[in-house]
Amino acid sequence: MAELAVDRGFLPAFAKLQRSVQHAVLTAIDKFSQHTHAGLHLEKLAGARDPHIRTIRIDRFYRGVVLALGGQRYALLNVLPHDDANTFAVSRLFTVNQVLGVLEVRDQAGIEEFTQASQAPPAAGSLFDQVSAADLKRLGVDNGLMPLLRLITTDKQLDSLSTLLPQSQFDVLSGLASGMSVQEVWVEMAERIVTEVDPDDLFTAAQRTPERIAFVSGPVELEAILAHPFDVWRTFLHPAQRDVAYRKAYSGPALITGSAGTGKTVTGLHRAVFLAQRLPDDGSKVLLTTYTRALADALRKQLRLLTTDATVLGRIDVIGVDKLAHQIVTRSGKTFDIATDVDTDPLWDEAARRGPDQVSRTAAFLKHEWEQVILAQQLSTADAYREAARKGRGTGLRGAQRDQVWAAIAEVVTKLAKQRKQTHTQLADEAAAIAGRTPSGYRHVIVDEGQDLHPAQWRLLRALVPVGDNDMFLLADPYQRIYDSQVSLAQLGIAVRGRTRRLTVNYRTTHEILGLSVKVLDADAVLGLDGAPDTLAGYRSVTRGETPQVSNHPTRDDEFEALIERVGTWLDQGVEPHAIGVAARTGKLVKAITATLAGAYIPVADDKQGADGVRVATMHGMKGLEFRCLAVVGLDLGVLPAPNAVTPAADDPHANRQDLQRERCLLFVALTRARDVLYLSHSGRPSELLPALS
Repeated sequence: MAELAVDRGFLPAFAKLQRSVQHAVLTAIDKFSQHTHAGLHLEKLAGARDPHIRTIRIDRFYRGVVLALGGQRYALLNVLPHDDANTFAVSRLFTVNQVLGVLEVRDQAGIEEFTQASQAPPAAGSLFDQVSAADLKRLGVDNGLMPLLRLITTDKQLDSLSTLLPQSQFDVLSGLASGMSVQEVWVEMAERIVTEVDPDDLFTAAQRTPERIAFVSGPVELEAILAHPFDVWRTFLHPAQRDVAYRKAYSGPALITGSAGTGKTVTGLHRAVFLAQRLPDDGSKVLLTTYTRALADALRKQLRLLTTDATVLGRIDVIGVDKLAHQIVTRSGKTFDIATDVDTDPLWDEAARRGPDQVSRTAAFLKHEWEQVILAQQLSTADAYREAARKGRGTGLRGAQRDQVWAAIAEVVTKLAKQRKQTHTQLADEAAAIAGRTPSGYRHVIVDEGQDLHPAQWRLLRALVPVGDNDMFLLADPYQRIYDSQVSLAQLGIAVRGRTRRLTVNYRTTHEILGLSVKVLDADAVLGLDGAPDTLAGYRSVTRGETPQVSNHPTRDDEFEALIERVGTWLDQGVEPHAIGVAARTGKLVKAITATLAGAYIPVADDKQGADGVRVATMHGMKGLEFRCLAVVGLDLGVLPAPNAVTPAADDPHANRQDLQRERCLLFVALTRARDVLYLSHSGRPSELLPALS
């Protein structure tokens, strides 16, 4: 019986085929499973770079390209019109990486063409002149590529080869080109190194390459994969992601960092399923949680795409941390109301007006001091507050000033208590105390977007799961921190040193979009949750695309008219409405955009009504989402940064810097939601945070 695998690149190719051709493909695959592939006209091709390449008949006009792995095993690589299939087949060469043991593919015809066009040695020197041939070989770059590498002088030249070179070797080269040392690249790939490699054993190499090759048990499993051809993350993970997600055991809490698009969320979802599959049948569960309800809803939908196993899904609770805290406290018998900003802001304003020290007693200062110092450290007395460290809070406070601040904050807290109201942060600490006394039933906790959690929420999550192997799996990116929380996990009893991994390759956003997005951020390194400085060193994209476009308009009406035309063009090009996003800084702009698009008969998503369509949301609401095409509008001076979100520098210079950094991170989050196309627009003068397009 023939065994068939599918290549990652086959999925998007399959999605673009006409229904009749898709049906013919499934019929051909079924013949493989029935060991009747001889009737498919399995053919070798004259002039093929690889002797293992074959083509098979799909219908009168289409042929499939397959790789013979040995015995009765084949991998389906692509389905194309007859002549295109032959061109594809003769140009590819498959080899086994001698360091990683994985199956690699290269466009040998394209490499030969590039080499012939670049015969003259570069006057300025190669991009890899400082890396010895021995080091390149140690990192898995094969000898056949050495002459080519000496012709590459710029990052742009290297990027142009991304579709020609073997992916694992291109990852090594792009890491070196981005500034990583040979040792840093080696550490990144060390866990995947294989000691004994047979260069002729394509089947074993294919089995070691689950990020590219998926072996299917039969038509049912294949149809499940092909039902969502663009969601390749369901089946294929990059080796770095797979190493992290499917590691048998971490000896304690593990922290996975990596900036936008590096696949942290996908890694967390795979980890949740992996752990749930291994749970004993004793009622214990995996908790998958995150900062907001919207993100939790998105995780729940993605989890159901990843697995349909009812037993596994029943062992995973997906819930936002605020809702989780609310459930724990209400189950204890306590009744209360949630205090929102609408409830607390007037109280902070009143406390600030009544205070004698107007500089350090602004409403924003008092609120932040309560949340970031008093609640963060669980300070319950004025004496404790007087002695407390205030790292990251700017200008120091003398003893008398601290007494004034404590009295003002205590007044607000007392008023909230009289109204029987609690903020979500207060609720988290109360829930943590309850969880510390009562077993939760959770064996593992997985946290997505951890950079935005408050210390009180971390205390709750720590209390929910017993200390031990695989207890906490944490995903975070300090460059996407869009709330005020500054956290040191070690001080909260969550020790991750030695169990921290950083993902560096962006799989979602194109090189062009990523380049613009990174310019939004400050160059200074930020502090990670493990207490060590984080860095964007080695952060790069593996795909190229269109240069982001920015459009300036004299009025908001003109800007909205251009937006209608832009979204309409995307729809006319066949982009599905749900794959289009429109982001803006304020809720007021979101309402206006929604009305504008609806008035132009463009469908707009409405979760309350269950309506599908273009997703219009604030930048905060875009967190955790991605779109093929994204418009970020209203990028005006005076709108971004939002004036009400930034403390005036005259009131608190330190808070002003923190607030501006948070606005930068928010814009970075919004821009990196785009996968293929990014469109930016503003009315009048552009925001100071919007970088120039180069």
